[in-house]
Amino acid sequence: MIRAREFLGAALSRGFDFYTGVPCSFLTPLINGTISHQELRYVGATSEGEAVALATGAWLAGRQPVAMCQNSGLGNMINPLTSLSHPFRVPFLLVCTWRGQPGLKDEPQHEVMGGVTHELLTTIRVPHRPFPDRPELIEPALDEAAKLMADGELPTALIMRKGAVAQDEPLDQPPYAPGPRETALDDRTRGGPRPARRDVLEAVLAEVPPEAAVIATTGKCGRELFALADREQHFYQVGSMGCASAMALGVALNTPRTTVVLDGDGAALMKMGNMATIGATAPPNLVHVILDNGVHDSTGGQATVSAGVEFGRAALACGYRSAAVSDDTDGFAAAFRTALAQPGPHLLHARIAPGSPPGLGRPTVTPYEVARRFRHFLAVGPR
Repeated sequence: MIRAREFLGAALSRGFDFYTGVPCSFLTPLINGTISHQELRYVGATSEGEAVALATGAWLAGRQPVAMCQNSGLGNMINPLTSLSHPFRVPFLLVCTWRGQPGLKDEPQHEVMGGVTHELLTTIRVPHRPFPDRPELIEPALDEAAKLMADGELPTALIMRKGAVAQDEPLDQPPYAPGPRETALDDRTRGGPRPARRDVLEAVLAEVPPEAAVIATTGKCGRELFALADREQHFYQVGSMGCASAMALGVALNTPRTTVVLDGDGAALMKMGNMATIGATAPPNLVHVILDNGVHDSTGGQATVSAGVEFGRAALACGYRSAAVSDDTDGFAAAFRTALAQPGPHLLHARIAPGSPPGLGRPTVTPYEVARRFRHFLAVGPR
């Protein structure tokens, strides 16, 4: 077996410095070592899919990320691995434990996944190799993984067997201390006709600084934003529903740029755990906008349950610094200007009308090009 600090040190020397994931008992020493290491950043995710999005955001911001999970959590990762990592070609290191390994006694819930872990990763086109279990194997394993990531521009997994890492790594983690937050929701609703999504997006484009990053969720939001203005500061998410806010968090934690995420009600409801992670990490440069039209607009207008959800109050309960709700363009624009001028994170709940312009097209820039130009923008700023 190896010790966690041996692996973490060798990984750090190769640039791997941002970690996220969901715990497994096999991962305890690695997670403890990462949390305790002064040169590394670990962000605990509420789901494995969220960890993929966080790693994606960190990579876009120039980091070399590592996501860690139990192999049972691969089920939660399949969607973002196939519909986010693959089309945008985002490489990161995935450390996946092998619970339910055939021939070893384990809990019954691991039996099926333990038997198909390697096959599943192959099926979803994630290259994989064994996690090193002897000191002399650490550097070759990392070098091979790095080459696979560079050549394929995709995540690469190291599969960890039971007992590969000594369980002797202490945890040095300060207690969670919530930051300051407003106690009341800034209610800017007026009860009149709700604006179209396009109207609110135009308000965003009019106010957002040219040096800020803007991430648009999947569906009609990114398509309408592209139709209004295509900019290097824009990231148009495809697939991976619910992951936009976690991806934005990965960006915001790794760049000083203001980061605006344009979310949807259905997407926000799908991964509300993202809001808890945002509140806990409290990036001051993040503005989270939820465009709530009450329906799944791009799939036929089926209703969501957002009519009974107060996203702003939920955000405040999760630790966001402030939250506002609006139902017209002027109220949203005023709240957006306020959020841009003050430390966050902020949640802006914009209640809008369903529907979109007829004949709405799709971005003509490929996901691969979007990711590369956005990463370049984050590194050097607007031209």
